[in-house]
Amino acid sequence: MQKDLTLVIMAAGMGNRFGGLKQIEAMGPNDEFIIDYSIYDAILAGFTKIIFIIKKENFEIFKKTIGSRVEDKIKVEYVFQELNNIPQGYTIPDERQKPLGTAQAILCCKEYVQTPFMIINADDFYGRDAYFKASEYLKTVDKEGTDYAMVAYHAKNTLSENGAAKRAICMIENNHLVDLIESSVERKENKIIASPFSNIPAFEIEENQTVSMNMLLFTPTIFHFIEENFLNFLTENKENLLTAEYLIPDLLQKLIKGKKAKVKILETTSTWYGVTYKEDKESVQKAILQLITDGIYPEKLWSKYE
Repeated sequence: MQKDLTLVIMAAGMGNRFGGLKQIEAMGPNDEFIIDYSIYDAILAGFTKIIFIIKKENFEIFKKTIGSRVEDKIKVEYVFQELNNIPQGYTIPDERQKPLGTAQAILCCKEYVQTPFMIINADDFYGRDAYFKASEYLKTVDKEGTDYAMVAYHAKNTLSENGAAKRAICMIENNHLVDLIESSVERKENKIIASPFSNIPAFEIEENQTVSMNMLLFTPTIFHFIEENFLNFLTENKENLLTAEYLIPDLLQKLIKGKKAKVKILETTSTWYGVTYKEDKESVQKAILQLITDGIYPEKLWSKYE
């Protein structure tokens, strides 16, 4: 029997550096979005449901542009990430507009996810191999367990030609994640340099250094851990709630170090494409056209469903 698999797409980001709602920027030859290719690959890999995490004010445009393309091809649900989705007794400064981060985003899906699931960013092109690696793993995992996973990329396959990009450098032992170093990564003079956001000095990494692209695989047990640690996050950042973010990589590090969960590394040779900067758009469009020329995608993406 086909095992139900859920793909959670985080699309509540503001897209500040790109200068707009970049999830609905046309990238394919027939005005396809990056998110279209993600869903296309996910369906091929056996995913059975999509959950979009969006801002409530973007619902109508999101549903009209993206949802309407895929709602007849896979089960679709919408979840709103709102600032008031926090534990009782806490408040967020009125001046804050940006969502509270990826851990809060995932928690918003709690009532909609009953199966092993994967999360991705809406504006990242991950490549088909990554979805098949994820699907194969999720079909074997115990939904009551805490054996999570990450589809990890080679650093050389994740770089923007137009500047630094945020990547998490993965420290691995026995094919499992032991630590993440959140960094700004870019190529400088034929070297790839990681500049950590912590006090660690910048350092050179290998072309095939494993990095995280927020392609993470969970079971529903993750919701308990997010709720459990949410209070600690709010308490520790009570003086900084205007800008603080509750991030899933930070939580994973705590769970790993506390031996409460494991994160298996699933390496992919796929190449990431994304629009970190507005200037990236042209290179993403060229890459998609090349994939069409190579026969990976049809020119009109959803044509076989018509």
